[in-house]
Amino acid sequence: MNTKEWFKGNLHTHTNKSDGDETPEKVCEWFENHSYDFLVLSDHNHLTLLDYQDTGKSNLLMIPGEEVTAFASSNMAPVHIGAIGIDKLVSPVVCEDVISTLQMNIDNILEAGGLACINHPNFKWAFDHREMMATSGAVMFEVYNASRGCNNMGGTGKFSTSEMWDYMLSNKKIIYGAATDDSHDYQDFAPDKHNPGRGWIMVRSESDDQDSLIKNMGTGNFYSSTGVYLDDMDISNKHIEFSITQIDDFVFHTKLIGKNGRLLKEASTNKVRYEFEGDEEYVRAEIMDSDGAFAWTQPVFIS
Repeated sequence: MNTKEWFKGNLHTHTNKSDGDETPEKVCEWFENHSYDFLVLSDHNHLTLLDYQDTGKSNLLMIPGEEVTAFASSNMAPVHIGAIGIDKLVSPVVCEDVISTLQMNIDNILEAGGLACINHPNFKWAFDHREMMATSGAVMFEVYNASRGCNNMGGTGKFSTSEMWDYMLSNKKIIYGAATDDSHDYQDFAPDKHNPGRGWIMVRSESDDQDSLIKNMGTGNFYSSTGVYLDDMDISNKHIEFSITQIDDFVFHTKLIGKNGRLLKEASTNKVRYEFEGDEEYVRAEIMDSDGAFAWTQPVFIS
């Protein structure tokens, strides 16, 4: 473990500047009160800028963002892309098909100085790895979106987001998996509501300033979670090793996954170590606790 620390943040949340039910100020208060370090307000096609931190009352870092929201004109498939750290509003572009709509909007996010995260591909079964493979420039996609209707697990004839991820990684597309809230509902908490606190990322960074966090997101120096936390992580050219934070009396089960989704190893201990054999192409971990919470580490590519 080096001198970097873990910082908790949410990349996808909405306010009443689009289709959320609370003001930006109240949304920020919720995340600060629940020990988040940074937040992206990602309203649909709206750059919600809020000097919340500059009031002197908050330590929550606000990273400018937007959910660029378009559709493919041929089949009306929704194409939503997170724009993280942008320096201007990104106007959505509608193209004929999903691939060109994805690509044009990704390009515009990059031109605005942001990171692009492809959001909830299984929302309304819009697209999958085949369309994402045909694009370039997005550094992340949502391997987990906590909103109802995002169909993370796939179904008959449909790919799960984990299957999409392994397909892309196995075909040498470097893309990282983010977990997000996609929160809209702050006044009524219920299983069928789009509530906050259900998915986030933990970025390992030299500091909690925007430049450091963005840089480390862009290089995959983070893990995603719905409730499982890691104490530390050590990656070398020979192994990956991490320790899982003990919470209550939960027990943990870890799967180490390689090319084509191949199961490399399973572990039921809090400390997990995997020695690279050389033919894995990449190694990533999915961790589940006995209460149903998950964490996903980013792929380590084996040269």
